[in-house]
Amino acid sequence: MKTEPHAAIHGGAAIEALGADDFGQFVTYLNDHLADNGGDAGYFQPLPRRASSMPPERVRAFRDGLDVEVGSCRWRRAWVARSPEGRIVGHIDLRSHADGFTGHRCLLGMGVDRGSRRAGLGAALIAHARHWAAEVARLEWIDLQVISQNQAALALYRRAGFITAGEITDMYRIDGNSFSSTTMSLRLDLHA
Repeated sequence: MKTEPHAAIHGGAAIEALGADDFGQFVTYLNDHLADNGGDAGYFQPLPRRASSMPPERVRAFRDGLDVEVGSCRWRRAWVARSPEGRIVGHIDLRSHADGFTGHRCLLGMGVDRGSRRAGLGAALIAHARHWAAEVARLEWIDLQVISQNQAALALYRRAGFITAGEITDMYRIDGNSFSSTTMSLRLDLHA
């Protein structure tokens, strides 16, 4: 397997692999990010407003997945974007599907801090993860699920080349509202 590319720079933000030493800071960032769920940013996670944080079991699974070999069940890799001052301002992660026989695919999750949105950081994070998936992990597909009402995320993913694979109407009932779920996929170009 090839080594991971060096940190990318975008608008003063450095994109780097999430390390074990940074995991506590990452969880703090992630919980702050999730606090926006259901607010002005709309719903971007299938969580009620009052419970928009990472439960301990998901934190543990996320952390444990960073140590699992790519290609194995429950692997995960994550990158963070840091401001010039070192603050985490965005993240992206790739992880295995839960189903067997899907080792050629992965699932994407990401977020950008409220103060860094709509500045191109999301696109830079996707490009970084896409490069790693194709060139380092040699994966063939990146898949994702997004709440269908999250038009900003859908537009970002479309610009990055993701194609809508389907939509499940009324997938979630959150805070008394119905939300659909859209599945999108991106076929990766593998280089020799």
